[in-house]
Amino acid sequence: MTALFEQLLRRRGLDKDFLYPQYDKLFNPYDLKGVGEAVARIRVARDADERIVVYGDYDADGVTSSALLKSALKRYGCKKVEIILPNRFTDGYGLNMPAVDGIVERGAKLVITVDCGSGSEEVIATLRGCGVDTIVTDHHEIPHVPKSAVAVINPKRGDKVGRRMAGVGVAFALARALNMDTNGGTCDGQEKWLLDLVVIGTICDSMELRDENRILSYYGMKVLGKTRRLGLKELAQVAGVDLKRLSAHAIGFQLGPRINAAGRMGSADLALELVTATSRAKAFVLARELDELNSERRKAQDAAVAEIEVADKDAVIVAQGKWHEGILGIIAGRLVEIYQKPAFAITELDDGRLKGSGRSFGEFSLADALEACGGGLLLGGGGHAGACGITLEKEKLEAFKKTINRYYKDLKLRNQERFLRRASDLRLNDLSGIGEELFEEICLLEPFGEGNEEPVFEFEGVICSKKIMKDKHLALTIRDGAKNSMKMMAFYASKEWMTVENGDKVRLQFVLAKNEWRGKVSIEGNVLSLERID
Repeated sequence: MTALFEQLLRRRGLDKDFLYPQYDKLFNPYDLKGVGEAVARIRVARDADERIVVYGDYDADGVTSSALLKSALKRYGCKKVEIILPNRFTDGYGLNMPAVDGIVERGAKLVITVDCGSGSEEVIATLRGCGVDTIVTDHHEIPHVPKSAVAVINPKRGDKVGRRMAGVGVAFALARALNMDTNGGTCDGQEKWLLDLVVIGTICDSMELRDENRILSYYGMKVLGKTRRLGLKELAQVAGVDLKRLSAHAIGFQLGPRINAAGRMGSADLALELVTATSRAKAFVLARELDELNSERRKAQDAAVAEIEVADKDAVIVAQGKWHEGILGIIAGRLVEIYQKPAFAITELDDGRLKGSGRSFGEFSLADALEACGGGLLLGGGGHAGACGITLEKEKLEAFKKTINRYYKDLKLRNQERFLRRASDLRLNDLSGIGEELFEEICLLEPFGEGNEEPVFEFEGVICSKKIMKDKHLALTIRDGAKNSMKMMAFYASKEWMTVENGDKVRLQFVLAKNEWRGKVSIEGNVLSLERID
């Protein structure tokens, strides 16, 4: 083990249990409240040949959760299982009243929610009045447990385990319990084939990759690498992802966005069809449709961001344009990245109302801001500290903009940009310890994500070569005092970074990357921050 890697492990407080997690150390799913009751009700549905509806969500977590649970129910012996995913634009999030008629018309006797349902007491009670039972599986905050549900499985109820899990992790816990019920109290191992869906949903929902999520994602990466799902194979192909050399970055930035593009730009049913495809020809077509939707999403997003003019005096960006409703959150997130300010992206709906999505960071809570200045300005809104959604009348937009900025100013917040900067894991005195061996050791920490970020190195050195590529990327070679050198790439470099010159002494943060070209392997740095120093 290299000295730098040992240093990194000590700094993060990691040990061999983290590097090599054991699957059999996953908690017993029956330790989650509601699992026993859920299994008992599903057993009744199976034995009575009842129709079951799995009700999900339109994002990657909801799509993977739905596909996973249907597969588990089928394996358990339930013959009549179908999935309903809401439409972002006509239905909105979660189990809602318009869904009741469709569920009853299908003749369902049992609904199992995934990645939603914790706040749907009224809908669940209505379903119960129609002779339909509901089991909730979810991971969102749950202020009040739906009393009309047969069972509610949500680690946020106060369980000692599973509190970091995504919706797909909770669904997997129920799948394990069903497997145990079939096999005399122990899992037969076949449930592991569901872990390819678990890792996608977990990483795409930005869950903290510690504790049970470390185990689920670690083994999920292995299963995804040899997935049996034709749709995921075709999606990887079109996204340029080598499943045998998989990374969390490939899941979060190549596979995930294409799955999410369906729900953002149209209907999530397209992504569900892909994930559950049994025909390679069908999977081929669906993967390309998702790829085209993702390209459309990216173009619309980039065009929107490019047209926005931000006033320097505004502490909170409130931008309006004729934008696709499904990408408002992404636009707001990009504005935060670029301008390091909280941001709202707002578009006009067909009925003349305005709909917006907000993103924030640091000490500025959007939930608190909406509560403080919503009043008569908003028709509706809600969310949490970092993200929210709002609706308002067109004539109230300017008043909202002034009010939200005045609220921010009154908080007297200082240096909020610090919350967007990644802390360095290690400061290097020289570049002698950087090499392929260290890179391979760092790969043992994969998958990277929330709570297990890719290691960041900090270094002060001198620029000995500079090249600007395609007017937007910066290639540098950095030298230390002992004349060790290393190539650094700054993709989409800022204008300020572009002004550095040979001979400048700089301080930079970077992560390691492997470059393979014509059989030659080199370890480079991807620059996260760059500044001149005296």
